[in-house]
Amino acid sequence: MNNRFRLSPRGRAATIWLLYLAGFAPGLWGFHLGASGQIIGDPVRVFEHLLGLWALRFLCLTLAITPLRRYLGVHLIAYRRALGLLAFWYALAHFAVYLLLDRGLNLSIIADDLLRRPYLMLGMAALVLLTPLALTSNFWSIRRLGRGWIRLHMLAYPALVAAVLHYVLSLKSVTAEPVAYMVIAALLLGTRLTRLLKAGRTG
Repeated sequence: MNNRFRLSPRGRAATIWLLYLAGFAPGLWGFHLGASGQIIGDPVRVFEHLLGLWALRFLCLTLAITPLRRYLGVHLIAYRRALGLLAFWYALAHFAVYLLLDRGLNLSIIADDLLRRPYLMLGMAALVLLTPLALTSNFWSIRRLGRGWIRLHMLAYPALVAAVLHYVLSLKSVTAEPVAYMVIAALLLGTRLTRLLKAGRTG
């Protein structure tokens, strides 16, 4: 890439903050629509679904950074941390809305949901897997953990599997949108698996 197209460190930091602002905009707008009574139907469920969908989108974007660089030469590695943290915060907000607004923190109802709706367990598993990744998304953790940091952040892949299954199984019918996310997840995981298999044959 020509150097004149490269951002300075200050310019890159500015674009990362812009990414955070743009990333949180859908959630804030959804909250505004719900709070102002502009959502048709059940505003809590619609808002909850919106947050979960954006968590899945940002997780897919996070895991697409490496294949984009490797196969297309698109270098967006500087934005991977921001995308991953956006995925985590949306997933956490999605879970919080379910607990507090949807179920009113009624533990008996929540326990019954978990028994009758296995996809909720998958969603919780995805959030649990994303939590240590969010907590270690800083330079101190990278230095402290060394190569273990890379192994730890491979948890993003099972988190993606759990998130996609959570989304697909939560729907009453399979439409083009969940199929698209299944295909995207398969491609992201497939590129990683292919590289591991090649490394195993040449190792």
